[in-house]
Amino acid sequence: MKIEQIYTGCLAHAAYYLESKGEAAIFDPLREVQPYIERAKKDHAKIKYVFETHFHADFVSGHLDLRKKTGAQIVFGPTAKPGYEALVAEDGQVFKIGDYQVKVLHTPGHTMESTTYLLIDEKGKKHGIITGDTLFIGDVGRPDLAQHVVADLTQEKLASHLYDSLRNKIMPLPDDLIVYPNHGAGSACGKMMSKETTDTLGHQKAVNYALRADMTKEEFIKELLTGLTKPPGYFPKNVLMNIQGYESLDTIMERGSKPLSPQAFEVAANETEALMLDTRDPEDFAKGHVPNSINIGLNGNFAQWVGEMIPDIKQEILLITYPDREQEAIIRLSRVGYDHTIGFLKGGFQSWKQAKKEYGTVARITPTVFANDFEIDETLVFDIRKKSEFDSEHVIGAINIPLNELNAHLSEFPKHTPFILYCQGGYRSMIAASMLKQRGWEDFVDVDEGMDGIVKTDVKRSKYVCPTSLL
Repeated sequence: MKIEQIYTGCLAHAAYYLESKGEAAIFDPLREVQPYIERAKKDHAKIKYVFETHFHADFVSGHLDLRKKTGAQIVFGPTAKPGYEALVAEDGQVFKIGDYQVKVLHTPGHTMESTTYLLIDEKGKKHGIITGDTLFIGDVGRPDLAQHVVADLTQEKLASHLYDSLRNKIMPLPDDLIVYPNHGAGSACGKMMSKETTDTLGHQKAVNYALRADMTKEEFIKELLTGLTKPPGYFPKNVLMNIQGYESLDTIMERGSKPLSPQAFEVAANETEALMLDTRDPEDFAKGHVPNSINIGLNGNFAQWVGEMIPDIKQEILLITYPDREQEAIIRLSRVGYDHTIGFLKGGFQSWKQAKKEYGTVARITPTVFANDFEIDETLVFDIRKKSEFDSEHVIGAINIPLNELNAHLSEFPKHTPFILYCQGGYRSMIAASMLKQRGWEDFVDVDEGMDGIVKTDVKRSKYVCPTSLL
């Protein structure tokens, strides 16, 4: 069977391309659809269907642009209520792609419309299942997202549905089926996904905690709901965009791809309420940046942190990037629904300096300086990693304020007392540093390389807490 996984690491997202006899189907596409169109052209194939496993929360799907550009039919599973023309399939309905068949298996639980697509080859043999967020490798979809859109869909109700879907629709299928999930490790749609992105169903039945044959529904619900972290704030907004529709990416690219001279950029920043977003690496931002800009680097979990740290999905944005990475930034913003980029600094930050414009810096210290000069009880230290990272290992006396909670805890950062910031490697702490600088904080330093660098130094064991296994 000709099935290809198209994986995008920064979102831990997998789309799928299926082709037989000049007909093709795309499953769960990202916002930029040209790669799928080019893939079909390579096979001299026409995209016949765009299958959606559910209304996604962590990204805006490309189904509408694919339909517009190729004439493909959009297909959702049972109970879906899209605000645009689409085929809402029945449970058990079969679609033909050349000599292949795609059978609809309604598997509610992650959401009520969640659907698994069973792939059947030209000989009638069951080949695999495209599971969306119903079944991951090592995990299953979290059931607490839909309630942020529909209040009475509690996580307990959805977990109960998911238990039934897994046991009645998925687990009875042959063990040799290949599982093709929508996400891998790093996605916020599950809590313990494997770094592997495919597996056999039989192996998952043996190793996936949620597929234990002797597990009761009560045990399943308890285990599934234990340890869930708060979902990113942009998730419900992406769901609504996927339900209601959105602007074409072509329109968004045209609006955002406006080169602005330093003078024009400064005027735009002063005359609009646009946020200046610097997407360069933390070390370059620290050395110099446009005043009042914030740093979220493209070379990291860019989309996730944009979604976490910029509350308004309709926020106008002015970009500062490395030269020739402007379009990449606009596309990656649009993947999570931030469609209102209005221009970028032509020539990047270097042009700003050459125009002799004022610029800011962020003070950084090396892990060695931190290790040698830091005195417990004399300097405030803030650890902005996740609580689980902090609990595993942290500087003694450090205060844990996870980055995604920064905006809610600004009052805890003193404006007239020096303090130190660190994260794991320096990426997140620079996001925090830039946002604090934008709001008027000045008297602090950031630890270059973060905890990774600290533990590599000769710092005394008493200055940080190690994992229990190392004590």
